[in-house]
Amino acid sequence: MTTTAPPVKDRPGDGGHGSPAKDERLLGDSPLRKLLGRPELGAVVGALAVFLFFAVVADSFLKTSSFGTVLYAASTIGIMAVPVALLMIGGEFDLSAGVLVTSSALISSMFSYQMTANIWVGVFVSLLVTLAIGVFNGFMLTRTKLPSFIITLGTFLMLTGLNLGLTKLISGTVSTKSISDMEGFESARKLFASELNLGGVELKVTILWWAGLVALATWILLRTRFGNWIFAVGGNAEAARAVGVPVRLTKIGLYMGVGFCAWVSGQHLLFSFDVVQSGEGVGNELIYIIAAVIGGCLITGGYGSAIGSAVGAFIFGMTSKGIVYAEWNPDWFKFFLGAMLLLATLLNAWVRKRAEATR
Repeated sequence: MTTTAPPVKDRPGDGGHGSPAKDERLLGDSPLRKLLGRPELGAVVGALAVFLFFAVVADSFLKTSSFGTVLYAASTIGIMAVPVALLMIGGEFDLSAGVLVTSSALISSMFSYQMTANIWVGVFVSLLVTLAIGVFNGFMLTRTKLPSFIITLGTFLMLTGLNLGLTKLISGTVSTKSISDMEGFESARKLFASELNLGGVELKVTILWWAGLVALATWILLRTRFGNWIFAVGGNAEAARAVGVPVRLTKIGLYMGVGFCAWVSGQHLLFSFDVVQSGEGVGNELIYIIAAVIGGCLITGGYGSAIGSAVGAFIFGMTSKGIVYAEWNPDWFKFFLGAMLLLATLLNAWVRKRAEATR
């Protein structure tokens, strides 16, 4: 008795007449799917909306001189938003970032003045101290297992007190002494606070620092093993540790990145104005976090981009200066900032859901 095999039926996904199905793993992502998966998509849409809004309501907003001013305002926030974004991708916060910028400037100024040393000596000492504070934050976080909110809030309060107390103790006032006549001041000013003319537009050197840091951070996130570690520890630190990711070193490295960028921002603050007020910087840490969140970083970690933080900082720059160019009361700025934060968070959540739905 013989049997015959049943006819092969077409299955869903087959090419018909029993032809093998295509493995969807071999199908490349469509451009639309890749676009929807980008963390900064919502921020780019928001930036276009803000730009068009102020282009309509403020006549001077589109002037070339205004563009340089907007970029400068964005760069002063963007330099710090980059490491804060990487830190948030890694699942942590730093509430001491704002006052750390001021601490960096105070250390450079007072050390050079009191030691009558070349300005570059104070600048180098400031770099070492800010990096050490970053190591302290990261070490305390990983050692104690306390939330980064608590650890960095403590650092924020300590630095705020030290900035004011030591400045009054050493200088006798709440501000530092002038160092403009000291050796090395002009060369340091060229590096941290100079201007350049590009196509008739005056651009501050901080814009170049900002662009360079964004490019470096993007390369780290997308092209290096350390970037993979950042996403891993932000997504699930215990799972990352189980597969051999050095969680402690990764988080300490991220806090050192915050320290380095705080040093850059602090030197710009010092060499732009010559003297530093010890109470500056309080509250700026929230602006850095807002820029990162507007740029697509999730508060829960594991998701975001450095480019998104740059777009978030650019939105901040357009809003802060756009209100001035529109001749509105600047008291409304915080209202617009809060509204943008809520809208950006909702838009980012919607974009992420759409991206996951297309997979």
